[in-house]
Amino acid sequence: MRTLGIVQARMGSSRLPGKVLRRLGGRTVLCRVVGAARDSGVLDDLVVATTTEEVDDPVVAECEAIGVGVHRGPVDDVLSRFLGVLDAGADDYDAVLRFTADCPLLDPELIMLAAGVFAATPSLDYLSTSIARTLPRGLDVEIVRTEVLREIDKLATEHHRTHVTSYVYSHPHDYNVLGLTLQPDLSHLRLTLDTEDDWRLIEAVVAHFGDRPVPVRALAGWLAGRPELTVLNAHVRQKELAQA
Repeated sequence: MRTLGIVQARMGSSRLPGKVLRRLGGRTVLCRVVGAARDSGVLDDLVVATTTEEVDDPVVAECEAIGVGVHRGPVDDVLSRFLGVLDAGADDYDAVLRFTADCPLLDPELIMLAAGVFAATPSLDYLSTSIARTLPRGLDVEIVRTEVLREIDKLATEHHRTHVTSYVYSHPHDYNVLGLTLQPDLSHLRLTLDTEDDWRLIEAVVAHFGDRPVPVRALAGWLAGRPELTVLNAHVRQKELAQA
């Protein structure tokens, strides 16, 4: 199975503008996401999908600096951005692993696991760890068959175009969708970057573990003994699908 990784990244954020290029442990947040995706060892190629807006010129510059391909497309129509990446490539891919650039603690082992399950199940159209969430927010993995991504271009409207894959998992009677869960349930942890309080927690993690990916069990075990850190962003609520 040939797999393409696409990282969606832009400077605009209603709650934390410019978060993808904040420096964390000597690297930008975007660089850490790209590094984790590559470290999984399951990708045939990786591209960052950003926007055509001038404000995202620094994202393009960072991609050039860290040696990752970049494609530019519409701001809110992220599905079109993803399809633009596919159309611009010289190779055909069977599946797309979707990443967002606000997950600097991404675990390469989880990416490898999800990709392995997907590859071993040829009938699957879509797999995600967030359908029935047991992982911390910020460590989720999702993979979609390329032909399905192209098909929903004709069907997806409004927020489904912003969220790329939401049309697929919102129509489980039309597609073969698998929710991958892992134990123990660590869904109470919030490890994504969307607010200053998220940043304070993630900074503390990186200050302790250094500039390397941390397996989810090790990270959760360390945080279990530090409630003063997990309480930092416990009050943050994720935006609803139609709002984000």
